[in-house]
Amino acid sequence: MQSSPPRHFARALGLSLAACVATTPALSAQSAPTTPRPITAADISAWKSLRGATLSADGAWFGYTQAPNEGDAEVVLRQTSATGTVRRYAVGEIPAGASPLQLSTDGKWAAMLVYPKAAEQKRLRQQRRPVQSKALLVNLATGEQREFERVRRIAFAGDAPKYVALQAYGPDAPASGGAGGAGGPAPGAPGMGGNAPGGGAARVEGTDLLLHELGTSAVFNIGNVADFAFDEKGRWLAYTIDAREQVGNGVQLRELATGVVKSLDAGKALFRRLAWSDTAASLAYLKGTADSAGTDTTWTAAGVSRVGSPAQRAVSVGAGTTVALPNGMEVSPDRTPRWLEAQDALLIGLRVAAPPVPKAEQLEDDDRPTLILWHHKDARLQSMQLVQEQADKGFSFMATYLPATQKVVQLTDASVRTATIGVRDDLLLGSDNSAYERQASVDGIQRRDVYLINARTGEKTLVKKDARSQAQLSPDSRTVLFWDDGHWQAYDVATKATTNITKSAPVSFVDTEDDHNVDRPPTQVVGFSKDGKSVLLQDNYDVWRVNLAGSGYTNLTVDGRAKRIRYSRRIVTDARERGIDLTKPIYMVAMQHLTKKEAFVRLDPAKAGAVVLSGWRDARLAPVKARDAEVWVGSIQTSARFPDWWRVSFANGTLADSVRLTDANPNMNGVAWSPGSRLVSYVTEKGDSLQGALYLPAGYQEGKSYPTLTFIYELQSDNLNSFYSPTYSSSPNALIGVHTSRGYAVFLPDIVYKLNDPGMSAVWSVVPAVKAAIKTGIVDSARVGLHGHSWGGYQTSFLVTQTNIFKSAVAGAPLTDMVSMYSSVYWNTGGTNQGIFQSSQGRFKGNFIENKDAYERNSPNRFADKVKTPLIIMHDDKDGAVDFNQGITYYNTLRQLNKDVILLEYVGENHGLSQLRNRRDYSQRLMEYWDSYLKEQPAPEWLKNGIPRLKMDEHLREQKKKLDAKKIAM
Repeated sequence: MQSSPPRHFARALGLSLAACVATTPALSAQSAPTTPRPITAADISAWKSLRGATLSADGAWFGYTQAPNEGDAEVVLRQTSATGTVRRYAVGEIPAGASPLQLSTDGKWAAMLVYPKAAEQKRLRQQRRPVQSKALLVNLATGEQREFERVRRIAFAGDAPKYVALQAYGPDAPASGGAGGAGGPAPGAPGMGGNAPGGGAARVEGTDLLLHELGTSAVFNIGNVADFAFDEKGRWLAYTIDAREQVGNGVQLRELATGVVKSLDAGKALFRRLAWSDTAASLAYLKGTADSAGTDTTWTAAGVSRVGSPAQRAVSVGAGTTVALPNGMEVSPDRTPRWLEAQDALLIGLRVAAPPVPKAEQLEDDDRPTLILWHHKDARLQSMQLVQEQADKGFSFMATYLPATQKVVQLTDASVRTATIGVRDDLLLGSDNSAYERQASVDGIQRRDVYLINARTGEKTLVKKDARSQAQLSPDSRTVLFWDDGHWQAYDVATKATTNITKSAPVSFVDTEDDHNVDRPPTQVVGFSKDGKSVLLQDNYDVWRVNLAGSGYTNLTVDGRAKRIRYSRRIVTDARERGIDLTKPIYMVAMQHLTKKEAFVRLDPAKAGAVVLSGWRDARLAPVKARDAEVWVGSIQTSARFPDWWRVSFANGTLADSVRLTDANPNMNGVAWSPGSRLVSYVTEKGDSLQGALYLPAGYQEGKSYPTLTFIYELQSDNLNSFYSPTYSSSPNALIGVHTSRGYAVFLPDIVYKLNDPGMSAVWSVVPAVKAAIKTGIVDSARVGLHGHSWGGYQTSFLVTQTNIFKSAVAGAPLTDMVSMYSSVYWNTGGTNQGIFQSSQGRFKGNFIENKDAYERNSPNRFADKVKTPLIIMHDDKDGAVDFNQGITYYNTLRQLNKDVILLEYVGENHGLSQLRNRRDYSQRLMEYWDSYLKEQPAPEWLKNGIPRLKMDEHLREQKKKLDAKKIAM
């Protein structure tokens, strides 16, 4: 269950460039062995994925990490030319979330973190020894390598780097190892510490920093470095010193060309949060000084503007300076200071200065009551305040320090607490939800008053009161765009006039396909034009250029609505852009709504219509352009083709050639694989025309029917050409590749909703969908299973009370009583479920008192006596999204009624299964369950009779043996 489900979320998963299909060898089934075998546990563990794909700015080199689900990974570097060099490097078992590879922007160097192998990491952890990475530096032209031991962070100096910095581990590195990655978070960055509890000094964070001159043997060792940062051009290296007893602490600056080092600041203090300006060589940082008692630290924000120029100037504000701060405020250590673009002001954070509590008045833990006081006037539930407690403690107000006038201007306050600074740094877009926050927790409608804030005066100008959608400030800071009363409105910053810019448009920009209980939700904003005169809007199909002055509408794509083509995914070719340059081509990925074919297209803003560059393909597309060159790469993905990457190029508006860049799973590991997928069209019981994606089983033969698993959520047919790599997961869709390999067809039908009837809507959509799938001849009507998780689990638990079309079912983390669920807490966020029911997935009007019949007629537990389908409920005791009580009470009700029901509870897990051991166990049990009911194979003991608690350890050992011995086809 999600609090804000994305619309058409499947369309956001496009991952491939199918233009390569016609000119390259087949990638999967055609080259597979003649007798492929069903996938096994060993195959799942060894199955590789591609991570962190990166293209150098000049497009000459492409790099990625190729890693199995379990085990050791490798980094692959290759030139993008047809005869390009390919280099492979073993990098051990990489930590979750780590990004081991970095390419220098100029495409001359690669750097990567190399971790111990999986077996060695296991041994180190058993010995409680640290797991540490080393760095490997590669000259891409020559292949020359250089290793640096015990390195945890790497960074190249600028776009055309002459140096690389490598930061070492400290002597007391944690036993669990680090996962900072190549260019990972710096010490003292948010989430990395920097202050001890109560504001006192933290542990010493300084370690050796190696500065290596690329292409030479020169290495400079700088000791006790806590944080470091290169300026954008790679001329300067700034770093902070953090030594024992704070001896020699400070901020130092090294000019890389000369090697000259200067001290910018020094003292017995902490120096944190280095930040270079994006547009000039100007640096900002924080300086913290402990009080005499050592119990608190006060902070100063400091900056040096225009480093190295005659106009270089150092400024500071906060503790120890004479600059007056707003009454009761002090500089916050939790916001990184930075220079505004004009270099005339420093953006800083302020927090309320908390007076120290005398030691005699401090409560010891033994004396502190464990009270949580819930009050009806609380704007946020106490549960939400608990979840957000650390964020609240680190909250800071935004302010600017103006050195010329020695003034500090507070920008946000107790009412307008949040703001986003514009691209040009002169204005902020702020919001005040204080008047609506409590009500939003009930009805889910996010209201706010929108303000413009002058970054130098703090003056606030009300733009829109009671705004219902997120406002946007144009890159040139001349226009605020917001949605109101079913139209896009443009607020002119200079004149303070608001213009309804879509009132006279020939189409509506209301998202009519959004079936949530929301009043006229908007469609997608593609982006503002660079010249500030227009905005590109999508109407669910076409892309329109709309004049911000309120007149003038140009359909750039022309045929979207007429041909049911969705032009919805723009490809950003330069992350540094400030608005869309309408003098240059615009690139997008488009999808034919009725066929799911995709194409890579180019729009010429001066001409109407889209130029199809790739042809319409039965595939998913993800093209990427090199930042500084006309070099394109992309991946190709269908339900039967792994999303490998290719280089593609275009001549005269058509595909000219392609070069294969990756081959992650040659021959698909020799396993049986689905030959493809088909669309199934159907009409719901309420007359809606929908589609479903039907994945064929491995070895499919025309005219033969197969056991079929139906996976449900909301809209899923856009996944028709998605490839599902084998894995262990509690998510049904993640296991599609596993199921099809083992001879199952898998069906993903779309569901649309009628207000006040989410459960019945599933019945009205899914039952006709399954009947339509049966009519294809592929689905065996006597062997259809049903599986859903979270919201899909709710729909599953409801469907089995209304139909007997399914032979067996699995409901993961299901809502089962809409009345009690309505007023319960979404513990992962601490908020109530009330807004989810009224404005999000629930789709109810009002609460269960005002709308009692609707809540009850859509509650599975009210119809438990009607269940005839065998059901497994998977629900975990620490579920913070759907309370465990929803699953256990449904289980107890069904058990009392002597229904065929099993509850799988994984202790300590949340809304899904995070631990590999649990994912493996759950996946194995599902296979045994489906095989028993849909393939008539003998049921295992746990499924037939259950397992007594005292025999559980023995049972779990036997289950593990099945996986370890690879005896069960997964």
